[in-house]
Amino acid sequence: MTFIVAAVLIGVVAGLRAMAAPAAISWAAHLGWIDLSASWLAFLGYAWTPYVFTALALVELVTDQLPSTPSRKVPPQFGARIVMGALCGAAIGVAGGSPIVGLVAGVVGAIGGTLGGAAARAKLAAAFGRDLPAALIEDAVAILAALLIVKSL
Repeated sequence: MTFIVAAVLIGVVAGLRAMAAPAAISWAAHLGWIDLSASWLAFLGYAWTPYVFTALALVELVTDQLPSTPSRKVPPQFGARIVMGALCGAAIGVAGGSPIVGLVAGVVGAIGGTLGGAAARAKLAAAFGRDLPAALIEDAVAILAALLIVKSL
C-alpha cells in the first residue's frame, strides 16, 4: 500500500473515531512498525503516548454511545477529526518521505470519513431501528481498519 493511500485511510479512521487513528499510529511508532524517531512526530512513539491515546480512544468509544454526545459534524468534533487525520497522515507521510503530502491526504480522508461515517451510521441506525448496533459496527470497522492500516506500513 502506498503511503498516500495509507494516509487517506488513516484519515478515514480519524473521521469515524477521532482517537482510534492516533492510538494506532502511536502503537505502530512505539513498536517500531513506523520510524518517527528523527521527526517532529517522534513523541508518538514515546513509551507513554500509546497508552494515553488508547485511554482516550476507549473513552471516546463509551461517550459516543451517550445520547448527549453532539454530532461529529459540529465544528469542535469535526475539527478534532481533521486535526487527528492530519497528524496521523503526516506520521505516515514521514515514513513515506513526504509529511506534507501525508498530512493533506490525512485531512482529505478525515473529511470523507466524518461525512461518510455519519451518513452510513444514520442509514444503519434506521435499518436497525436504533443507533446502538450501528455505533458498535462503526466502532468495529474503525478499530479493524486502524489495525490493518498500521500493520501494512
